Amino acid sequence: MLKIQNISFSYSKELTINEGSFSLEKGKNLAIIGESGCGKSTLLKLIYGLHDLKDGHIFWNDIEILGPKFNLIPGMDFMKYLAQDFDLMPFITVAENVGKYLSNIYPEQKQARILELLDIVDMIEFANVKVKYLSGGQMQRVAIARVLALEPEVLLLDEPFSHIDNFRKNTLRRKLFSYLKEQQITTLIATHDSTDILSFADEVLVIKNGEVIDEGSPLKIYQNPKNKYVASLFGDVNELVVNGVLNFVYSHQLEIVPDSDLKVEILNSYFRGSHYLIECNYKGELLFFENNEAIRKGNILYLKIK
Repeated sequence: MLKIQNISFSYSKELTINEGSFSLEKGKNLAIIGESGCGKSTLLKLIYGLHDLKDGHIFWNDIEILGPKFNLIPGMDFMKYLAQDFDLMPFITVAENVGKYLSNIYPEQKQARILELLDIVDMIEFANVKVKYLSGGQMQRVAIARVLALEPEVLLLDEPFSHIDNFRKNTLRRKLFSYLKEQQITTLIATHDSTDILSFADEVLVIKNGEVIDEGSPLKIYQNPKNKYVASLFGDVNELVVNGVLNFVYSHQLEIVPDSDLKVEILNSYFRGSHYLIECNYKGELLFFENNEAIRKGNILYLKIK
Protein backbone atom coordinates (compact mmCIF):
# COMPACT_ATOMS: atom_id res chain seq x y z
CA MET A 1 0.00 0.00 0.00
CA LEU A 2 1.06 3.56 -0.72
CA LYS A 3 0.64 5.83 2.30
CA ILE A 4 0.95 9.61 2.24
CA GLN A 5 0.88 11.04 5.76
CA ASN A 6 0.41 14.79 6.37
CA ILE A 7 2.97 15.89 3.80
CA SER A 8 3.84 19.54 3.19
CA PHE A 9 6.22 21.08 0.70
CA SER A 10 7.11 24.52 -0.65
CA TYR A 11 9.38 25.86 -3.37
CA SER A 12 9.48 29.20 -1.54
CA LYS A 13 7.62 30.65 1.47
CA GLU A 14 4.14 29.68 0.30
CA LEU A 15 3.19 26.00 0.63
CA THR A 16 2.70 24.14 -2.66
CA ILE A 17 1.39 21.01 -0.88
CA ASN A 18 -0.29 21.55 2.47
CA GLU A 19 -0.79 18.60 4.88
CA GLY A 20 -1.85 16.11 2.21
CA SER A 21 -2.84 12.63 3.35
CA PHE A 22 -4.26 9.61 1.52
CA SER A 23 -3.55 5.94 0.84
CA LEU A 24 -3.80 3.67 -2.18
CA GLU A 25 -3.95 -0.13 -2.31
CA LYS A 26 -1.74 -2.20 -4.58
CA GLY A 27 -2.99 -2.46 -8.15
CA LYS A 28 -5.40 0.48 -7.88
CA ASN A 29 -5.54 3.51 -10.18
CA LEU A 30 -5.73 6.94 -8.54
CA ALA A 31 -6.57 10.03 -10.63
CA ILE A 32 -5.26 13.31 -9.20
CA ILE A 33 -7.29 16.22 -10.56
CA GLY A 34 -7.43 19.97 -10.14
CA GLU A 35 -6.84 23.24 -11.96
CA SER A 36 -3.43 24.12 -13.44
CA GLY A 37 -0.93 25.06 -10.75
CA CYS A 38 -2.81 23.32 -7.93
CA GLY A 39 0.09 20.99 -7.08
CA LYS A 40 -0.67 17.80 -9.06
CA SER A 41 2.77 17.50 -10.68
CA THR A 42 4.55 18.46 -7.47
CA LEU A 43 2.71 15.72 -5.59
CA LEU A 44 3.90 13.09 -8.08
CA LYS A 45 7.50 14.34 -7.78
CA LEU A 46 7.32 14.12 -3.99
CA ILE A 47 6.00 10.57 -4.13
CA TYR A 48 8.86 9.61 -6.46
CA GLY A 49 11.42 11.24 -4.15
CA LEU A 50 12.56 14.11 -6.38
CA HIS A 51 12.09 16.69 -3.61
CA ASP A 52 12.54 16.69 0.16
CA LEU A 53 9.41 17.03 2.24
CA LYS A 54 8.99 19.96 4.61
CA ASP A 55 6.82 17.77 6.88
CA GLY A 56 5.20 14.34 6.81
CA HIS A 57 6.08 10.90 5.47
CA ILE A 58 5.52 8.78 2.36
CA PHE A 59 5.63 4.96 2.51
CA TRP A 60 5.37 2.17 -0.04
CA ASN A 61 4.58 -0.84 2.15
CA ASP A 62 7.26 -0.56 4.86
CA ILE A 63 9.74 1.44 2.78
CA GLU A 64 9.88 5.18 3.45
CA ILE A 65 10.37 7.26 0.33
CA LEU A 66 13.06 9.86 0.89
CA GLY A 67 14.29 12.77 -1.20
CA PRO A 68 17.66 14.05 -2.49
CA LYS A 69 19.02 14.70 1.03
CA PHE A 70 19.04 10.94 1.60
CA ASN A 71 19.60 9.52 -1.89
CA LEU A 72 22.56 10.32 -4.13
CA ILE A 73 20.34 9.58 -7.15
CA PRO A 74 16.78 10.81 -6.51
CA GLY A 75 13.94 8.39 -7.20
CA MET A 76 13.00 4.87 -6.11
CA ASP A 77 13.90 1.69 -8.03
CA PHE A 78 10.44 0.15 -7.68
CA MET A 79 8.75 3.27 -9.08
CA LYS A 80 8.73 4.89 -12.48
CA TYR A 81 7.79 8.50 -13.13
CA LEU A 82 6.71 9.82 -16.53
CA ALA A 83 7.17 13.58 -16.62
CA GLN A 84 5.64 15.90 -19.19
CA ASP A 85 9.01 16.43 -20.91
CA PHE A 86 9.37 12.67 -21.77
CA ASP A 87 13.19 12.58 -21.22
CA LEU A 88 13.92 10.44 -24.29
CA MET A 89 17.24 10.11 -26.10
CA PRO A 90 16.71 11.72 -29.54
CA PHE A 91 19.62 10.19 -31.47
CA ILE A 92 18.80 6.51 -30.92
CA THR A 93 15.82 4.53 -32.20
CA VAL A 94 12.43 4.03 -30.61
CA ALA A 95 13.27 0.39 -29.81
CA GLU A 96 16.61 1.37 -28.26
CA ASN A 97 14.90 3.96 -26.06
CA VAL A 98 12.31 1.47 -24.83
CA GLY A 99 14.91 -1.25 -24.19
CA LYS A 100 17.56 1.03 -22.71
CA TYR A 101 17.28 -0.36 -19.18
CA LEU A 102 16.50 -3.98 -20.12
CA SER A 103 19.18 -6.61 -19.68
CA ASN A 104 21.19 -7.72 -22.73
CA ILE A 105 21.85 -11.20 -21.32
CA TYR A 106 18.86 -12.68 -23.16
CA PRO A 107 18.55 -10.66 -26.41
CA GLU A 108 15.56 -12.60 -27.76
CA GLN A 109 13.57 -12.00 -24.57
CA LYS A 110 14.57 -8.33 -24.61
CA GLN A 111 13.39 -7.93 -28.19
CA ALA A 112 10.10 -9.66 -27.42
CA ARG A 113 9.56 -7.37 -24.43
CA ILE A 114 10.26 -4.26 -26.53
CA LEU A 115 7.75 -5.37 -29.19
CA GLU A 116 5.15 -6.15 -26.51
CA LEU A 117 5.46 -2.62 -25.12
CA LEU A 118 5.46 -0.96 -28.53
CA ASP A 119 2.28 -2.88 -29.37
CA ILE A 120 0.56 -1.43 -26.28
CA VAL A 121 1.31 2.11 -27.49
CA ASP A 122 0.83 1.27 -31.19
CA MET A 123 4.41 2.16 -32.19
CA ILE A 124 5.77 -1.10 -33.64
CA GLU A 125 6.08 0.35 -37.14
CA PHE A 126 8.38 3.08 -35.75
CA ALA A 127 10.68 0.69 -33.86
CA ASN A 128 13.73 1.51 -35.99
CA VAL A 129 13.07 5.24 -36.35
CA LYS A 130 15.23 7.68 -34.41
CA VAL A 131 13.25 9.56 -31.78
CA LYS A 132 14.27 12.97 -33.15
CA TYR A 133 12.09 12.33 -36.20
CA LEU A 134 8.91 11.67 -34.19
CA SER A 135 6.04 14.02 -33.44
CA GLY A 136 5.28 15.10 -29.87
CA GLY A 137 2.45 12.59 -29.56
CA GLN A 138 4.63 9.74 -30.85
CA MET A 139 7.37 10.67 -28.37
CA GLN A 140 4.84 10.57 -25.57
CA ARG A 141 3.77 7.07 -26.57
CA VAL A 142 7.40 5.90 -26.63
CA ALA A 143 7.93 7.44 -23.18
CA ILE A 144 4.94 5.48 -21.84
CA ALA A 145 6.39 2.24 -23.23
CA ARG A 146 9.79 2.96 -21.67
CA VAL A 147 8.49 3.52 -18.13
CA LEU A 148 6.72 0.15 -18.36
CA ALA A 149 9.80 -1.77 -19.51
CA LEU A 150 11.02 -2.90 -16.07
CA GLU A 151 7.50 -3.55 -14.72
CA PRO A 152 7.44 -1.02 -11.86
CA GLU A 153 5.41 -1.67 -8.73
CA VAL A 154 4.23 1.95 -8.77
CA LEU A 155 3.75 4.10 -11.88
CA LEU A 156 3.41 7.89 -11.72
CA LEU A 157 1.98 9.51 -14.86
CA ASP A 158 1.86 13.29 -15.35
CA GLU A 159 -0.67 14.18 -18.08
CA PRO A 160 0.39 11.07 -20.10
CA PHE A 161 -1.94 11.66 -23.07
CA SER A 162 -1.68 15.45 -23.43
CA HIS A 163 0.13 15.38 -26.81
CA ILE A 164 -1.70 12.44 -28.34
CA ASP A 165 -4.37 12.80 -31.05
CA ASN A 166 -7.93 12.20 -29.86
CA PHE A 167 -8.61 9.44 -32.41
CA ARG A 168 -5.65 7.44 -31.04
CA LYS A 169 -5.96 8.48 -27.40
CA ASN A 170 -9.06 6.40 -26.61
CA THR A 171 -7.58 3.14 -27.89
CA LEU A 172 -4.28 3.80 -26.13
CA ARG A 173 -6.03 4.50 -22.83
CA ARG A 174 -8.00 1.25 -22.99
CA LYS A 175 -4.93 -0.83 -23.82
CA LEU A 176 -2.67 0.86 -21.27
CA PHE A 177 -5.03 0.77 -18.31
CA SER A 178 -6.03 -2.84 -19.07
CA TYR A 179 -2.34 -3.78 -19.05
CA LEU A 180 -1.74 -1.97 -15.75
CA LYS A 181 -4.68 -3.80 -14.15
CA GLU A 182 -3.49 -7.17 -15.44
CA GLN A 183 0.00 -6.55 -14.06
CA GLN A 184 -1.36 -5.14 -10.77
CA ILE A 185 0.74 -1.99 -11.16
CA THR A 186 -0.33 0.72 -8.72
CA THR A 187 -0.88 3.85 -10.80
CA LEU A 188 -1.25 7.54 -9.98
CA ILE A 189 -2.19 9.80 -12.88
CA ALA A 190 -2.26 13.59 -12.75
CA THR A 191 -4.79 14.62 -15.36
CA HIS A 192 -7.30 17.25 -16.46
CA ASP A 193 -9.19 14.86 -18.75
CA SER A 194 -12.46 13.56 -17.30
CA THR A 195 -12.25 10.43 -19.51
CA ASP A 196 -9.11 9.34 -17.65
CA ILE A 197 -11.01 9.80 -14.40
CA LEU A 198 -14.49 8.43 -14.98
CA SER A 199 -13.62 5.47 -17.21
CA PHE A 200 -10.42 4.15 -15.67
CA ALA A 201 -9.75 5.45 -12.13
CA ASP A 202 -10.60 3.46 -9.02
CA GLU A 203 -10.18 6.49 -6.77
CA VAL A 204 -10.09 10.26 -7.32
CA LEU A 205 -8.16 12.90 -5.38
CA VAL A 206 -9.20 16.53 -5.90
CA ILE A 207 -6.59 19.20 -5.15
CA LYS A 208 -6.98 22.96 -4.88
CA ASN A 209 -4.19 25.34 -3.86
CA GLY A 210 -2.09 22.41 -2.67
CA GLU A 211 -4.77 20.94 -0.41
CA VAL A 212 -6.81 17.76 -0.80
CA ILE A 213 -10.41 18.98 -0.80
CA ASP A 214 -12.22 15.80 -1.85
CA GLU A 215 -11.53 12.11 -2.41
CA GLY A 216 -13.50 9.00 -3.23
CA SER A 217 -14.71 6.89 -6.14
CA PRO A 218 -15.27 8.58 -9.53
CA LEU A 219 -19.02 7.93 -9.21
CA LYS A 220 -19.21 9.52 -5.76
CA ILE A 221 -17.15 12.58 -6.72
CA TYR A 222 -19.09 13.08 -9.97
CA GLN A 223 -22.58 12.64 -8.55
CA ASN A 224 -21.97 14.46 -5.27
CA PRO A 225 -19.42 17.24 -5.87
CA LYS A 226 -18.64 19.28 -2.75
CA ASN A 227 -18.62 22.58 -4.63
CA LYS A 228 -18.65 24.11 -8.11
CA TYR A 229 -14.85 23.81 -8.40
CA VAL A 230 -15.08 20.01 -8.09
CA ALA A 231 -18.07 19.75 -10.41
CA SER A 232 -16.47 21.97 -13.08
CA LEU A 233 -13.56 19.52 -13.41
CA PHE A 234 -16.01 17.15 -15.14
CA GLY A 235 -17.53 19.60 -17.62
CA ASP A 236 -20.05 22.43 -17.95
CA VAL A 237 -21.96 22.81 -14.69
CA ASN A 238 -24.74 25.09 -13.48
CA GLU A 239 -25.55 26.37 -9.99
CA LEU A 240 -29.29 26.16 -9.38
CA VAL A 241 -31.26 26.67 -6.19
CA VAL A 242 -34.13 24.17 -5.91
CA ASN A 243 -36.44 24.38 -2.87
CA GLY A 244 -33.88 26.51 -1.11
CA VAL A 245 -31.05 24.04 -1.72
CA LEU A 246 -28.05 24.82 -3.96
CA ASN A 247 -27.53 22.14 -6.63
CA PHE A 248 -24.68 21.62 -9.06
CA VAL A 249 -26.33 20.51 -12.28
CA TYR A 250 -24.40 19.28 -15.33
CA SER A 251 -25.51 20.46 -18.76
CA HIS A 252 -26.88 17.03 -19.73
CA GLN A 253 -29.12 16.98 -16.65
CA LEU A 254 -31.39 19.76 -17.96
CA GLU A 255 -34.18 19.29 -20.50
CA ILE A 256 -36.76 21.46 -22.27
CA VAL A 257 -40.34 21.32 -20.94
CA PRO A 258 -43.57 23.21 -21.86
CA ASP A 259 -43.54 25.25 -18.66
CA SER A 260 -41.53 25.63 -15.44
CA ASP A 261 -40.00 28.18 -13.09
CA LEU A 262 -36.74 27.90 -15.03
CA LYS A 263 -37.37 30.38 -17.85
CA VAL A 264 -34.34 31.06 -20.09
CA GLU A 265 -33.38 33.11 -23.13
CA ILE A 266 -31.18 31.40 -25.71
CA LEU A 267 -27.84 33.07 -26.42
CA ASN A 268 -25.76 30.57 -28.45
CA SER A 269 -25.68 27.00 -29.74
CA TYR A 270 -22.37 25.14 -29.94
CA PHE A 271 -22.12 21.98 -32.04
CA ARG A 272 -20.50 19.12 -30.09
CA GLY A 273 -20.94 16.25 -32.57
CA SER A 274 -23.56 14.10 -30.84
CA HIS A 275 -25.44 17.16 -29.53
CA TYR A 276 -25.46 20.95 -29.19
CA LEU A 277 -24.37 22.76 -26.05
CA ILE A 278 -26.90 25.55 -25.58
CA GLU A 279 -25.85 28.72 -23.76
CA CYS A 280 -28.69 30.74 -22.27
CA ASN A 281 -29.49 33.56 -19.87
CA TYR A 282 -31.29 32.81 -16.62
CA LYS A 283 -31.90 35.82 -14.37
CA GLY A 284 -28.70 37.48 -15.56
CA GLU A 285 -26.57 34.32 -15.16
CA LEU A 286 -25.23 32.00 -17.86
CA LEU A 287 -26.79 28.56 -17.95
CA PHE A 288 -25.85 25.58 -20.14
CA PHE A 289 -27.88 22.59 -21.29
CA GLU A 290 -27.67 20.00 -24.07
CA ASN A 291 -30.07 19.54 -26.97
CA ASN A 292 -30.21 17.43 -30.14
CA GLU A 293 -30.69 20.50 -32.32
CA ALA A 294 -29.45 24.09 -32.42
CA ILE A 295 -31.89 26.69 -31.04
CA ARG A 296 -32.37 30.15 -32.49
CA LYS A 297 -30.84 33.01 -30.50
CA GLY A 298 -33.44 34.99 -28.57
CA ASN A 299 -35.91 32.14 -28.15
CA ILE A 300 -37.57 31.84 -24.74
CA LEU A 301 -37.74 28.30 -23.32
CA TYR A 302 -38.44 26.50 -20.06
CA LEU A 303 -36.15 23.91 -18.47
CA LYS A 304 -36.25 21.38 -15.67
CA ILE A 305 -33.74 19.06 -14.03
CA LYS A 306 -34.17 15.51 -15.32
